[in-house]
Order: sequence, then C-alpha cells, then structure tokens
Amino acid sequence: MVWTVPHTLCTTTALACVLQCFLCQRGRQSCRCPCASPELSEESPAEMVKMTKSKTFQAYLPNCHRTYSCVHCRAHLANHDELISKSFQGSQGRAYLFNSVVNVGCGPAEERVLLTGLHAVADIYCENCKTTLGWKYEHAFESSQKYKEGKFIIELAHMIKDNGWE
Repeated sequence: MVWTVPHTLCTTTALACVLQCFLCQRGRQSCRCPCASPELSEESPAEMVKMTKSKTFQAYLPNCHRTYSCVHCRAHLANHDELISKSFQGSQGRAYLFNSVVNVGCGPAEERVLLTGLHAVADIYCENCKTTLGWKYEHAFESSQKYKEGKFIIELAHMIKDNGWE
C-alpha cells in the first residue's frame, strides 16, 4: 500500500502524521510517527521537530512497515513486501529485484547484455536527489527471463533499510 501526498500538502506535516498514525493503529502495530503523543513515541521533542522539517517526497510509504530508502536523501523507494529477490548483481555490486518502487524516475530504454542475456532496460534514478539507483527491465529477449519485465533493480550501494528492521 502506497500513500501518495499531493504537492499542496507540502507544509501540512501534521495532517500527514495523523494519517500515518491512523494506518499504524489500524494495523495494531506500535506507532513511530513523529506526531504521536510523548508516551507513545520513542523520539525526543528535538527529533520530532527535526522530522517535521524533512523534505517532501512524491510518495510516502507507511511508517509502520519495513521499507527501503535512498541512502543519499532518505526518499522512500520500496516496501519490503515488494521484494522479489536479493540475488541480483548490479553494475556496482549486489542488488535487489522489486515488483514496484516509488519516488523514481525512468530514463530511456536501451539494449544491454547483462549476466543473464540481452535485455532492454531503462536506468532509474531517485526523483529527489537524481542519483542513479539501478534499472527497470522493459523487455527480456529470452523466454526464461520474461518474469523480469516491468520489475526494478536497486543496487544495495544506493539504499538503506528504514522502519521496523529491529
């Protein structure tokens, strides 16, 4: 489930927190939203103020779910439930394959010979900081690789785990 925040709410962080708290309470999980009351929140008031001044992203994933974020700017990238495989190789090392991602832009598709054969791929980049994160599989030329079409590779070097990984 992805919660999209319209641009008109850029300064309305309190509303965003209330909606996130509602989602956390509905899932009967402990709430970690910065607007939670002091007895429910593990964060100090200084950290809560710091949280309200964070950047606004195109889409937010719920705080009560394990997520992956951009290591450079902390924009949300993917929900752990969208992870397909941890056994992929990117151009800069290990990478994960996801069904869907958020806050990414897509470049033009081009044909590349990868470890598993010829594919048409498009580089993906963080919409917030413009860092290239990996690629999207647009077309697989071998029948055994068709399952990758429409899926996304994000390299571990460009993402960090957020929310609920204790």
